[in-house]
Amino acid sequence: MEKIKMNTPLVEMDGDEMTRILWKMIKDELLLPFIELKTEYYDLGLGCRNETNDQVTIDSANATRKYGVAVKCATITPNAARVEEYDLKEMWKSPNGTIRAILDGTVFRTPIKVKGIEPCVKNWEKPITIARHAYGDVYKNVEMKIPGAGKAELVFTAADGTQTKETIFEFDGPGIIQGQHNVKTSIESFARSCFNYALDIRQDLWFATKDTISKKYDHTFKDIFQEVFDKEYKERFEQAGITYFYTLIDDAVARVMKSSGGFIWACKNYDGDVMSDMISSACGSLAMMTSVLVSPEGVYEYEAAHGTVQRHYYNHLKGEETSTNSVATIFAWTGALRKRGELDHLKELQDFADNLEAACVETIESGKMTKDLALITELKDPVVLSSEGFIRAVREQLQKKYA
Repeated sequence: MEKIKMNTPLVEMDGDEMTRILWKMIKDELLLPFIELKTEYYDLGLGCRNETNDQVTIDSANATRKYGVAVKCATITPNAARVEEYDLKEMWKSPNGTIRAILDGTVFRTPIKVKGIEPCVKNWEKPITIARHAYGDVYKNVEMKIPGAGKAELVFTAADGTQTKETIFEFDGPGIIQGQHNVKTSIESFARSCFNYALDIRQDLWFATKDTISKKYDHTFKDIFQEVFDKEYKERFEQAGITYFYTLIDDAVARVMKSSGGFIWACKNYDGDVMSDMISSACGSLAMMTSVLVSPEGVYEYEAAHGTVQRHYYNHLKGEETSTNSVATIFAWTGALRKRGELDHLKELQDFADNLEAACVETIESGKMTKDLALITELKDPVVLSSEGFIRAVREQLQKKYA
């Protein structure tokens, strides 16, 4: 077939460890043979971030604003062990957190449904989408180790110099403290993104925090959501036949487990991180979930919801065969290519994204899959494929569609 042409580049953010290996396989086997791929490339591998003092991450986010669409590989957020392993200048912040802060978007994560890979929660008949706030909280925290006895205070100095103080704790020995923040404009953007997305896909929207304990921080989120909904979205929701409601996050967890799915669950940043992993694992695998960051300006950044698969990478370095699930990374590419096709009015590119996703699903449903899925599938006698073997099987299925 003649290769599909692209008009505008999409931003390509390379990553770390095993997902970086899969990234190259996906491009070589599933993309470059079919598309004249146009990307603006940024290496977000930990080594390059360290060399550039994380400037490459900032540059990639700004490029995403420029071009409107990006696709990102999984990256390492270093801890103390990683600082030593990679000889880092410092413990760099989460690149995802940096990008989210710059784009001020909301992350929407939805399980990828495949026959034979059924949810652990049997009553989940439809996918549950997690809407994760993409700014602030623990991902932009400031931390301090307390060496001994003393008083820790929270201090705000206004522009005119006046100060407001609250005592955090009076320590009688060593301890730790942590400061978090958020801003009204970002919370408003989060609310509007969630309400718009719910209207787009015509699904009910839940929002949950712990306002009974966090009577100012979490309660502010609750109040802003309600204000935006009442002023801008209430009538539109009624016309669409969908609902919005707020509940405590512990109540939401109980409701989710008893639900049939088919709704959007909006969470603060950390809650969304944890709950999306819970839902993806319950639906089969961390590698079976789509993830897209959507900014208020309509900028899209697609990525896999999981990490860099460190253990498999170390096995790969030893020359051992791995069986790493690449579906979420493939769907990150298809999401970005489809959106690029939509924005540039390239139906061929949109159709290619649809065909590649269908090829992934059909490959698994035919019984060919990676080890993580073979361990949980209800299909009889699945064929366990290596990391590269699965991608090649998907290519064979994709080629049939273009034969």
